[in-house]
Amino acid sequence: QAQLVESGGGFVQPGDSLRLSCVASGGTLSIGGMGWFRQAPGKERQFLAAIRWSDNNSFYGSSVKGRFTISRDRAKNTVYLSLNSLKPEDTAVYYCALNQGRPIMSTLTSRQGYEFWGQGTQVTVSS
Repeated sequence: QAQLVESGGGFVQPGDSLRLSCVASGGTLSIGGMGWFRQAPGKERQFLAAIRWSDNNSFYGSSVKGRFTISRDRAKNTVYLSLNSLKPEDTAVYYCALNQGRPIMSTLTSRQGYEFWGQGTQVTVSS
């Protein structure tokens, strides 16, 4: 049973940057890919970015491409999401998720492509 713990959220001003981290642990951990999603109050959970563990291939949602960057540290079973040029509309709870299979990239863009989720970390962007 994998466990995911996010950190790095906070209260920032428009234009600021943050880096979120998500550490995976537990049992016989197998990582096929990891992703980041966010959910604002009253809205659906939105795909942001994903990275495939085997080849470091990454993919981004259109709303954050160019501002957010996903990266991973295989030795630490950790995925990161760097958030730049933050806007008030980026305010949400940010979740990481883990796929334990051998995913194709399109699988990692969908909520259904993940077996495990973290508890989320709040990001608030306001002046």
